[in-house]
Amino acid sequence: MHRTAQLDHDHLWHPFTQMRDWLKTEPIVIAEGKGAVLRDVHGRDYLDANASIWTNLHGHNHPKINAAIRRQLGRISHSSALGFANEPASLLAEQLIRHANPEGIVRDAKARPLERVFYSDDGSTAMEVALKMAFEVARRKRPGSRPRFLSLGGAYHGDTVGAVSLGHVDLFHKAYQPLLFKTESVMAPACYRCPHNKARAERADARDYRKCQWECVDRVEKKLVVRKQKGDPHAGMVVEPLVQGAAGIVAHPEGWLRRVAGLLKQIDVPLIADEVMTGFGRTGIRDLGNGDPNAGPVLFASHQEGVQPEYLAVAKGLTGGYLPMAATLTTGRVFEAFLGEYGEFKSFFHGHSFTGNQLGSAAALSSLEILTGSASIRRRVRLQKVLESELAALWKLPQVGDLRQVGLIAGIELVRDWRTREAFPLTDRVGIRVCEAMARRGVLTRPVGNVIVLMPPYCTTDEQVAKMVGAVREGIGEVLLKN
Repeated sequence: MHRTAQLDHDHLWHPFTQMRDWLKTEPIVIAEGKGAVLRDVHGRDYLDANASIWTNLHGHNHPKINAAIRRQLGRISHSSALGFANEPASLLAEQLIRHANPEGIVRDAKARPLERVFYSDDGSTAMEVALKMAFEVARRKRPGSRPRFLSLGGAYHGDTVGAVSLGHVDLFHKAYQPLLFKTESVMAPACYRCPHNKARAERADARDYRKCQWECVDRVEKKLVVRKQKGDPHAGMVVEPLVQGAAGIVAHPEGWLRRVAGLLKQIDVPLIADEVMTGFGRTGIRDLGNGDPNAGPVLFASHQEGVQPEYLAVAKGLTGGYLPMAATLTTGRVFEAFLGEYGEFKSFFHGHSFTGNQLGSAAALSSLEILTGSASIRRRVRLQKVLESELAALWKLPQVGDLRQVGLIAGIELVRDWRTREAFPLTDRVGIRVCEAMARRGVLTRPVGNVIVLMPPYCTTDEQVAKMVGAVREGIGEVLLKN
């Protein structure tokens, strides 16, 4: 066993990992990376098919981001945001606000622009910031109340106590129930397994052949109205726009977000958009004029349905996948709720030691420049089409029940038989075993239960996409089709 692997076995504790299983085999130890390729300590190459847990945008070792970090490192790596300002964080805030208010895309003329940026460290803390802000705004509007939040079934919004309180994945969250505050949930628009979808299984994305009457939206309306009638409306509804990641790449049907946002607007309940995974172009390109994606690419999933949230949480791809950094964007109305005389103690009492970190800000500024450049836009348009084309071949496999793609996110749900949609027990470790077979073929990703996730970096070539999908096909064959 390589010395680094042995040190790992001796001392490390990995996230979301049964360490008894981990300690049985030598782990893949990543030593370096370039573009979409990772190399281990033994010199073996692998394709990074899940963008290093959904974070990497432009590939590893990108020369422009590397140079931006080096330039900033030559000046200063970090200084406190408590009592001081810095240039990179201020410039980044300006850019985030600009991209968070795309001209001509928000359909509601009364929607409030996002005006303020609060920095933190990761997706969980970005959500924690949004929750605390929304809770305090609601409490001040209704003194003596105990505001509650609404989120979707299968939701995962991070691992801090507040974020876990919003979560509804028993496997992850049930053990911590005594620590959590009470929230409400409503069914997610998961067409493949929706009890209201009367369509028989077909060899296509369930969103395309569903037969329903938007009962999932009716469920949301009922929840909102009941609490409104009690005189204690929700402090906010939390949604991963267009697709729920850790729920199993649950892709929402077109129009769901727009309909729900309309309900929230009517009842004056803020929409809290968790774009930790979906932000920065991950859900694809939408034209803003003349059929030319260069006319103005939308960077956030919410805007693809013309929806402007009151809180927008971002992380993962913010720095291009280089450094841990997050941000919560919100409106002037929320910001003003915390203004007052010092003695009123209305300040937002929350913070992080590395808030507004200069190295992270420099990386993020460079990433945004690349992301909005014509070369990156063209590549993403091409990559989305190639991924869709390659994935189509997987419908031939009887164990592929549903195949959900949203932009540059793909989830392949494995079942015993596509006609019945019968799921494999999680204890069978089907998703894990298929991903292990893919790793033996030089492709790395991580499943969500029985769903194989493909989320390639934006620099991935056509040939590399073909290899990723080919590894899925061969991995399924090895694990599920062998006699």
